[in-house]
Amino acid sequence: MVAHEDVPENSASDRRSPTAHSIVGGSPSNATNTTVSAAPYREVADHNGRVYRLGETDRQLMGRSRRWMVFLPWIAMMAISSSEYAFTSADETLSDAHGWHGAHIFWLLGVWVFFQAAVAFPAGRLREKGTVSAKAAMMIGAVGTLIAYLALAYSDNVLLAYLGFSVLGGTGAGIVYATCVNMVGKWYPERKGGKTGFVNGGFAYGSVPFIFIFSNYLDVENYGGVLIAVGIFLAIGVAASGFLFKDPPKNWWPAHVDPLTVSDDPRIRRSLAKNPPAVKQFTPQEAARTPVLSLMWFCLLCTAGVNIFGIAFQVPFGKEMGFAGGIVALAMSLKAIVNGTGRGVIGWVSDRYGRRQTLTIVCVVLGLAQFAVFLSGSLGNMPLFLLASMVSGFGGGAIFPLFAAMTADYFGENNNASNYGLVYSSKLVSGLVGSGLGAVVVAAWGYGGAFLLAGSIGLLTGALSLMLRQPGHNRTGPAPAPVSLSGASLA
Repeated sequence: MVAHEDVPENSASDRRSPTAHSIVGGSPSNATNTTVSAAPYREVADHNGRVYRLGETDRQLMGRSRRWMVFLPWIAMMAISSSEYAFTSADETLSDAHGWHGAHIFWLLGVWVFFQAAVAFPAGRLREKGTVSAKAAMMIGAVGTLIAYLALAYSDNVLLAYLGFSVLGGTGAGIVYATCVNMVGKWYPERKGGKTGFVNGGFAYGSVPFIFIFSNYLDVENYGGVLIAVGIFLAIGVAASGFLFKDPPKNWWPAHVDPLTVSDDPRIRRSLAKNPPAVKQFTPQEAARTPVLSLMWFCLLCTAGVNIFGIAFQVPFGKEMGFAGGIVALAMSLKAIVNGTGRGVIGWVSDRYGRRQTLTIVCVVLGLAQFAVFLSGSLGNMPLFLLASMVSGFGGGAIFPLFAAMTADYFGENNNASNYGLVYSSKLVSGLVGSGLGAVVVAAWGYGGAFLLAGSIGLLTGALSLMLRQPGHNRTGPAPAPVSLSGASLA
């Protein structure tokens, strides 16, 4: 049994507000099956009834700083990024080597995105129920990463490429993505925006070396060996980082931060003021019944579709406009770098100024960037094309950590893997729309019509984001007097 003791009265966790309940004791069942703590802890509830587990430090729980749960997921996210962001840089070589029709390249990417998003919710549920540990999830993801590159190297039959790369590779990447993004939010519940953005950024700029390799070095003579080497290298990166993954207990809150009083740290104080914690820990069923989750789903559908459209068509558009292959590869690399670094920056900005306010600005920037990419390409203006590509990458990348952090802000951390899986499932559609349907729009309307449509969708989403509100946050009123429940057990 885990010991449950009161902490000293002068400790941070006992400086509770007069409107809060204090629940002394607790139940070991609140810990996940991957975390065992011998440290004393106590649980307190705020005036909304939300429970916080206080007293345990990160080093007591896993023997190391919680910073490890930022850098390890970041490494794993970089390892899975090339399948999405570098894939189209290998399109000509793969088509020539295997005899695939050009459209298959875009549909292979679209189906990969579909399965990468589809697995987020079921993987989250299995994780939260304790059926699959974080470590096991990462090992599965490493296997999927390897299979994806083996399929590209050996599958002359395009159906086998769909199975190996798009289905199994996409599923493996989705498991890694969901595990990494939600891991960092659990360990940093008081200031999750910047950390989530940093981890999420690895999913973009981790692909940069492979964009150059696939664009400038890969050919029909060496593609098999190169793809196998890349697959092994990336799979090892996922497995090695995931081996040390560990979840905190349910309701865990850092020992040095009192959730019931105003923090002395200006960064934490500002972040919690702009992005207050969820009023309760919503289950997926409860979250799905709130109108805001449906609106978040639709907003991510639109913005992710625009982002994937840019990833899929910027390279062929640049080549058609007469830019040299090296320039197009540079533009795509800059897009990936800014896409990734922008996620970390925008997460930090959202901690300071608010998640929803930041999302609105990002959507507008993403929309305007689509107009700029087409205009600069049509004019043959290389510097402007590179700049527009970077701005487009910034907007396209920033949306993901914002929605990930916002989901935890709105619905709590305990079920965030499932709740964000529901929101992220919009990428099921956006991947097919941005890549597959994007090819249809380009064929019918040309690049001009396609970029105009993409930009307009971004601006429309910015307007819709103004309607996002934290569910239940307006539930105020007189709170009951403090109550101490000795030996109370929370399920």
